[in-house]
Amino acid sequence: MIIANILKSKGSQVISVRTHDGVASITRTLAQHRIGAVLVVERDNGVLGIVSERDIVRALASLGEGVTRMTAGQLMTRVLFTVSPRSTVTDALQLMTDRRIRHLPVLEENGSLCGLVSIGDLVKARIAEAEHEAEELKHFVTHMG
Repeated sequence: MIIANILKSKGSQVISVRTHDGVASITRTLAQHRIGAVLVVERDNGVLGIVSERDIVRALASLGEGVTRMTAGQLMTRVLFTVSPRSTVTDALQLMTDRRIRHLPVLEENGSLCGLVSIGDLVKARIAEAEHEAEELKHFVTHMG
């Protein structure tokens, strides 16, 4: 299965924030949409980074209450690992495992954003794929004997 299939069912809408948005606004957005990360985007520059719950917790642990005055631009992880719509779910899961990340922006070859997938999206797709394969095997066995 490829990432494009997940985006077909999930949709390509990506929740994002701007570099100047503060921590309070970011955390409200995360809570409101029940998500674990938001992309940081600007109209002219595209995707600049990602802010995850993990980024906020780590900043809170090291800076304490000073985190409340920070912006997305200050908090964001700037080094992004990405996949393309043609990437396989297996490859995306391997990248997440190797890099210890939970979200991957999906970018076209020209760099345009076409979605965001989470570890949950990928695991759900992989389970559905395994269940489908098991059903096919059952069908094959019962109709061959």
